[in-house]
Amino acid sequence: MHRSYQSILPTHNKLLQKKWDDTYYNEHRRKVRTAHSMVDTKAPPTYMHLHLKLKKLQLEEERLATIERDNRILLEKMSYVMRTRGRVDNRNNYEYKSLNREKRQRELLRVTKENQSILTRITSREPEYSVQRWNTQWDDNQKFMDNIAHFPKDWWVTQRNDRAETGKSREKSTVSKRAASSQSQSKSEEGKTKSPEPKVQKKEEVKEEQQETKKEVEQEEE
Repeated sequence: MHRSYQSILPTHNKLLQKKWDDTYYNEHRRKVRTAHSMVDTKAPPTYMHLHLKLKKLQLEEERLATIERDNRILLEKMSYVMRTRGRVDNRNNYEYKSLNREKRQRELLRVTKENQSILTRITSREPEYSVQRWNTQWDDNQKFMDNIAHFPKDWWVTQRNDRAETGKSREKSTVSKRAASSQSQSKSEEGKTKSPEPKVQKKEEVKEEQQETKKEVEQEEE
């Protein structure tokens, strides 16, 4: 085996060189296995007195023992009372009496008397301002304002009513004119002879209607 061994460094004896290399390699592997880290990453040591608190357990047992003892004593007392009617009568016929009851009653009476006196003074007091006088003054001011104003009082309401009346009258006039025109047409159809005078009358009626409509539009714009 040593004859087929190829050493890295030049040597005269392959057998010795193989042994030396093996020893160096084994020493290196042993050092790697036994190497220690420079930083300690292990978990900290656990202490039993930190996880298992014996003093706390002792105090808890003592507290439970006292509770158990008190409960047992109370149960014995209750059983004795149930078996016998007890040694002490638990009836109490004492009536509660307040030490400052009379004083509070006197204070309440004083407050009620003062409130009643204040109420009588308020109700008997006459007002300093007269509502009737204010109404008369307002009426006088309204009269002065109407005398000074350029437009009459509630002029927009009257104008609106006038417009409504004009619209109604216009509708009535148009209806009457249509009825008259229909009657004239029926009469002309009945008559066989056609004269030029009715045509002239119709033209004049159309002109009058146009003038009336213009006047109504101008009144509305005003």
